[in-house]
Amino acid sequence: MRSGIHPTSRPVVFRDRASGFQLLTRSTIDTRQTVEWEDGATYPVVDVEISSASHPFYTGTSRVLDTAGRVERFERRYGRTAPPRH
Repeated sequence: MRSGIHPTSRPVVFRDRASGFQLLTRSTIDTRQTVEWEDGATYPVVDVEISSASHPFYTGTSRVLDTAGRVERFERRYGRTAPPRH
């Protein structure tokens, strides 16, 4: 690899704002905020909106939408504007 063209990889903490879950991993992202980790060292921190700790798919709280029922409810409320296709 050529030297001087690749970003430097360093330990970074990713913190989920919704659940408080934190993950220490390596990244090239640049941030000015820092946080003290469990080992007593200070690492840069990146706040994320959602992670596997708070995403409904991973937590098991996801809902299945009934799209057919929603279409029927829309048609009942507003009527059918286009003629039926044959």
